[in-house]
Amino acid sequence: MRISFCCTDTKAQPWLEGLRAAFPGAEVEVWSAGAAPADYAVVWAPPQQFIDEQTQLKGIFNIGAGVDALLKLRLPPGVPVVRLDDAGMSVQMAEYVCHAVIRHFREFDGYEADARQGKWSYRKPRLRTDFPVGVMGLGVLGARVSRALAQFDFPVAGWSRSAKAIDGVKCFSGQAGFNDFLAASRILVCLLPLTPDTDNILCRDTLARLRPGGYVINVARGSHLVDEDLMALIDSGHLAGATLDVFRTEPLPAAHPFWTHPSITVTPHTSARTLREESIAQIAGKIAALQRGEAVAGVVDPARGY
Repeated sequence: MRISFCCTDTKAQPWLEGLRAAFPGAEVEVWSAGAAPADYAVVWAPPQQFIDEQTQLKGIFNIGAGVDALLKLRLPPGVPVVRLDDAGMSVQMAEYVCHAVIRHFREFDGYEADARQGKWSYRKPRLRTDFPVGVMGLGVLGARVSRALAQFDFPVAGWSRSAKAIDGVKCFSGQAGFNDFLAASRILVCLLPLTPDTDNILCRDTLARLRPGGYVINVARGSHLVDEDLMALIDSGHLAGATLDVFRTEPLPAAHPFWTHPSITVTPHTSARTLREESIAQIAGKIAALQRGEAVAGVVDPARGY
């Protein structure tokens, strides 16, 4: 068996060592142009040349949860594209989102600003019932985030393309439920996959439907958000602010107004990082299953985009 590793901006050696340990008899190598055909590919944002040259693949494994970059390529028909189910990312995402929600709800950003000025301040406690949280996207990550938020007694709503049921979460689905979901939300968390249908979904029309004083947390993809619409709604007072972890251009350009906007918190795409050891174990298990002719979880439907 031959495994080809083609991951942009990723330190290859630890991955190679882990995959070789999982498959001692396999050839596991970093791809280079003209390399021998492989049976399986482990990828992140590979070039089209890689796909075109690797004509004997039995499976393509993406080392992240999002497959939007991969699906922009011309992929070989009939070859399964497999994403990570979790690999330690859902608990990280739950941590990040809960932190962002609680920081806003408890006004810790305001306390931090006062403390920097040596000011001992007081703010009237807020009611959780006044800060319902809406989670867009109820896959593995969105479901975990929704359940975590419910543990803090926030009213939690969720929206997905198809109907879902999650204990403690009021679920909406489809276009018919979208506007009702937005109207029920004051804090909006975006965890959607990036598809043609969700590109620019966080726009003026959508965000204006949130309850007054709304707050936006985007941890999905930068292309979900129309930057200018967000800033306009914050500056108008309809939105209170945002926490943003993903951007259209990464790293975020130094001149981008998000850096200096007083109501926007920026983090460097760190909400949920791929954990190498867990990811290797999951990929190895799925390759072994495919070798045995078994079905595996996480196979991407290109027509749906995830």
